[in-house]
Amino acid sequence: MKTPGEALHVLKTHIKKSWKIAFLSAFLAGLLIHLPVWTMDAPNHDGLASVYFDQNMITSGRWFLTVACGISSYYTLPWLIGIISLLCVSITCVILIELLEVKHTEWIVLTSVLFVSFPALASTYAYIFTADGYMFALLLSVLAVYLTKRYRRGFWAGGLCLAFSMGTYQAYLSVCMLLCLYVLAQRFTEEGSLKEKAFYVSRFLGMGVTGVSLYYVILQILLKAEGKALDTYQGISDMTSVGGASLIHTIRNMYKDFFVFVFRGNILSNNIFSLTAALALAVLFLTAALRLVKKYYKSWWFWGTFAVFAAVFPLAANIIIFVSPQVGYHLLMRYQYVFLLLFCVAFVEKYGTGRGEAWRQWLLLGAGTVFCVNFAVSVNIGYGNLQKRYEKTYAYCVRLADRIEQTEGYYTGMPVVIMGVVGEQNFPPTDITTSVTGNMIGLCGDYLCYTGPNYKDFFKHYLGITIEVVEQDVVGQIYNTSEIYQSLDSFPGANCTKVVDGMLYVKTENKLEEY
Repeated sequence: MKTPGEALHVLKTHIKKSWKIAFLSAFLAGLLIHLPVWTMDAPNHDGLASVYFDQNMITSGRWFLTVACGISSYYTLPWLIGIISLLCVSITCVILIELLEVKHTEWIVLTSVLFVSFPALASTYAYIFTADGYMFALLLSVLAVYLTKRYRRGFWAGGLCLAFSMGTYQAYLSVCMLLCLYVLAQRFTEEGSLKEKAFYVSRFLGMGVTGVSLYYVILQILLKAEGKALDTYQGISDMTSVGGASLIHTIRNMYKDFFVFVFRGNILSNNIFSLTAALALAVLFLTAALRLVKKYYKSWWFWGTFAVFAAVFPLAANIIIFVSPQVGYHLLMRYQYVFLLLFCVAFVEKYGTGRGEAWRQWLLLGAGTVFCVNFAVSVNIGYGNLQKRYEKTYAYCVRLADRIEQTEGYYTGMPVVIMGVVGEQNFPPTDITTSVTGNMIGLCGDYLCYTGPNYKDFFKHYLGITIEVVEQDVVGQIYNTSEIYQSLDSFPGANCTKVVDGMLYVKTENKLEEY
């Protein structure tokens, strides 16, 4: 048995230089870009109730999330969670450069920084309490593809990784599928017999079938063991129920969503700089593709591979819509779209940056750098608004708590009915970042409190005040039937609170239909 020192030496000798570059590039860039959100305790609306959260979300199909998040404890510890999640992202970058066959230092660095700066990671950090688990799921989804590609029978281990990735966060199935597509496309443009290529495809199909099947079996076993059923939230309970006419409709929506996000999603091209960079990458990609066309234009394999890749890519990117058609598809679920950039970099490096064509390399490096800088600026604008939104909510809730406590007849422990969001008539929107953060879930908006439980959690965790807010079903009944409530002013009006029959009514909205 080797000593720890000897084992470390062996490990060191087997670590490639490219791996070190990828890891360090991702980790250092991640520190520079995302450090602000780790050093603030500025929750989003979900985070208010997750100061301590065991992440037991089996009813959402995430049966491994509680384990994945348990390493950092179930307390919201931004710095610790941030470091653990960034380690996962950095290791993921190491695996990615192997999968994409990125060779040269400049492109390794560019690939890593693009991956770690993509705004989907910033949206994940807005939900910091679960970020380490989600990034572990991302790592597993990429590892699944690597093991399948690297080893002849690696699809078994790859399927296991995919199952646990989906058991942590199902959205990263798209990451796995897109990487499979790229690896298969690479293989089909190379020399080899039909039998060899068919076996290669079967490995990835085997990984996918194994992973999805294992995920489903484990989910059903755990649901039955705990006597629970899948939640109706976001259509989770309807997973895999698509068919007939709805199938055609769903597929059409998958294509539509893909093109809408790419061209109008305000992420990949939200200003003249990113738009110019996108055009430059498109030109480089097309010129590199023309080289392949000249080489393989007589090969039906080439054209067949190209057609399948182009047709399936949008579907693979939006597979979660197929799995759960009712899902609210937001940026947290769109990390896979970074591969539009990464695939372009890897493809152009391999086929479009030959010797004597320095201008292509400079153009690729320049366009990629523009994206990195633009992403970094955008996510920090989001982080800035996240902090301001917390401070606005803090100031608002201090005023609201004071009004509650000063209401005649109120005493600590009295049931409190808080209804409505912050009214825009009395509090016009002050968020000036909407043009940048509008599609960055968790980072946009003015206030954190949308329901009574939100107020209760904020009072408890950030003001040290115990307010006995009544349950939402009771609030709904009162909202629709209570003349007393309807007669109140909206906060901060003079008549916005009133004690009636042992309950304190608090009106925070402007109009009834806003609730």
